[in-house]
Amino acid sequence: MNILVCDDDKEIVEAITIYLKQEGYNIIPAYNGREALEIMEHEEIHLIILDIMMPELDGIHALYELREKSAIPVILLSAKSEDADKILGLNVGADDYMTKPFNPLELVARVRSQLRRYTALGGIEKEDDNILVNGTLVMDRDKKLVKVDGEPVKLTPTEYNILELLMENAGKVFSSSEIYEKIWGEDAYATDNIVSVHIRRIREKIEINPKNPDYLKVMWGVGYHIEKK
Repeated sequence: MNILVCDDDKEIVEAITIYLKQEGYNIIPAYNGREALEIMEHEEIHLIILDIMMPELDGIHALYELREKSAIPVILLSAKSEDADKILGLNVGADDYMTKPFNPLELVARVRSQLRRYTALGGIEKEDDNILVNGTLVMDRDKKLVKVDGEPVKLTPTEYNILELLMENAGKVFSSSEIYEKIWGEDAYATDNIVSVHIRRIREKIEINPKNPDYLKVMWGVGYHIEKK
């Protein structure tokens, strides 16, 4: 699989490359957001590791442009520890983030997790009648397609998997920790922000009024669920 590693610090790119090549991945380097987008035009990329602070075009703006064309997994790297940067990235469409300095082995594990879910999203064959319906919200798991009122909704792999979990268990309330552990496949630790941002993004795509949702409900202090229709 091809992984695009984009950071203006060449030493960081080289270090990430060493670890990921040991896992058998093919690494394509880039050193600013504009270069990354140009590479995306002519290379098949399966995942991007994208730094936020870069010259010419920063990671947030590059991600914004990328999400207009592609839903491949994106892991953001940030030199800052403030939640605002992480939440901004998740709002734009990132699937995960890591704060510098980071443990390379943890990054490898997160890459593995994202690629596993991305591959499953596009490659698992299911029964022909494997369609989830709740009111006008329809998920066709053969085509990996979600529609609301007959109109297709474009979801990232992470958003799709969260919505699928909730639709499969309509009416059941999942805490943020339960959602994180089931979707990310790892123990939850201070993950409320990550899950809540993805929930908010899903609402913006499937709800007429995201502030007063018909489907994706919150039970304050408990968790989230899809209300049965």
